[in-house]
Amino acid sequence: MANSVKIDMQEGDEQSSSRRLGSVRWTICAMLFVATSINYMDRQVIAILKPTLQHSIGMTEVGYGYVVGAFTIAYALGLLAAGRFVDKVGTRIGYIVIMAIWSLSAMGHALANTVLQFGIARFCLGLGESGNFPAAIKTVAEWFPQSERSLATGIFNSGTNLGAILAPLIVPWVTIHYGWHAAFLVTGIFSALWILLWYSKYRKPTDHPTLTGAELRHIYQEAAEKMGPSTPWARLLGLRQTWAFAVAKFLTDPIWWFYLYWLPSFFSAKFHLDLSHLGLPLIIVYNASAVGSIGGGWLPAPFRRAGFSPVKARLASMLFCACMVVPVFLINYLHSEWAAIGLLSLAAAAHQGWSANLFTTPSDMFPRSAVGSVTGIGGMAGSVGGFLLATFAGYILQLTHSYASLFAIAASAYLVAFAIVLVLAPGLKKVEFVA
Repeated sequence: MANSVKIDMQEGDEQSSSRRLGSVRWTICAMLFVATSINYMDRQVIAILKPTLQHSIGMTEVGYGYVVGAFTIAYALGLLAAGRFVDKVGTRIGYIVIMAIWSLSAMGHALANTVLQFGIARFCLGLGESGNFPAAIKTVAEWFPQSERSLATGIFNSGTNLGAILAPLIVPWVTIHYGWHAAFLVTGIFSALWILLWYSKYRKPTDHPTLTGAELRHIYQEAAEKMGPSTPWARLLGLRQTWAFAVAKFLTDPIWWFYLYWLPSFFSAKFHLDLSHLGLPLIIVYNASAVGSIGGGWLPAPFRRAGFSPVKARLASMLFCACMVVPVFLINYLHSEWAAIGLLSLAAAAHQGWSANLFTTPSDMFPRSAVGSVTGIGGMAGSVGGFLLATFAGYILQLTHSYASLFAIAASAYLVAFAIVLVLAPGLKKVEFVA
């Protein structure tokens, strides 16, 4: 009887402690989710309008590949500076500057009328959008303990899917009623509102007025081992852990960009869907990827309950997601639109689950002061890979009119990346910097 009373009291204390802990960090995560949604809504507009632009300004497959390539190479260049910029000025001011640049560039597409002008607009957009993920990952590293980071990353990363879902809901309607120029202007208001919200609500944990002491201690429970001195890029580039993250991003980021920029034209070419009918397949695929993003962030938890260490749970989750992508190569042999949607939904969900865990590895391996820079280096590598794949896709589709080789690359990239991570950073060994 006494033991029963003691257990009840312990459970009551745990529930009371949970209530006292607070949830400000999850409010911050929600703002990151909204920012990422706007980010991907802006970049998805041109993919939906590709068939329209092919008719209105004569954009070819090769020309489209160059326009996408202009974005990705600018994204790569921007990431070199974005991670360091966020590390230097902090996430509050850094995120505002980043959002303002990309939003103005996105709306600037409305002024373009040639392939060259679109290329310039996409280049500027890439420079601005490059800062979103370094800023978001650094914010997660500041606001969450290691045990919660993959879930927080999965939640904000699922904003990529919401943005990709909102775009096919909004862009066709605006284009049909007001023309394609207007479609590039609609997201400006979302960006302006977010900037105001972020400026008024965001502070670092130690400066936040409504954060409880319990939640602050929860956030910084591993602070002693996570803090470290500012580290030069040259030193980061000499570390195997940096290259493990960068190579994995180089191989797998382009696959998501391929889905983002070519799925509308794939459905149009293979199943003859016009602008008014593209929305539903894209919404289904990106809804599935949203589930994959959050589910991938949650996935290490059952592995930990099964007795895996946090690192092994992370790696097991990445391997699981890598395997789930493989069946996408079968899409070349399908003749059913709905079967193709199902296969692409699985692949997109698996990519986002992989991405949620891969994004967390810099904060697993590096001190907080280096997370933004390492994320920027990895994102740059992913953008270089995206540029190469975009250029290849433009030429291969122009010459063969077949997506077979592109989906074969998509099916195999993740397992190759996983093997390289194991070789370069076995056990995701932590970096120890000596001042």
